[in-house]
Amino acid sequence: MNRGRPIRSRIRQNIVEILYFMKSAYGYEIYKVYVDIFPSVTMRSIYYHLKKGLSLKEFKISKIKSEKGDYSWGLEAEKTYYSLDANAKPQIDKKVKVYFEKKPRKAQQKK
Repeated sequence: MNRGRPIRSRIRQNIVEILYFMKSAYGYEIYKVYVDIFPSVTMRSIYYHLKKGLSLKEFKISKIKSEKGDYSWGLEAEKTYYSLDANAKPQIDKKVKVYFEKKPRKAQQKK
């Protein structure tokens, strides 16, 4: 038996399911959808699993976008957009599918 933590993660698999339907999204966007569908999780945990998924080639960075605005930390926000990579294995979770079928199209494509 292998030692250490198992590589598989339920949270990361749920993120794979969400990104399968969203195609590309930044961390906070993924977090908002995750909390709507699954039990509560911290934003920190989402970002941890996105980073871990990058190293496992489940996710890849599709683009990094700088957006101007009046944020509490300054005038600019950098958003890293993630998409699925070669090792992602979406299983088409029913809860996620139903969520995206019921969600209005405008909200899905407001990027």
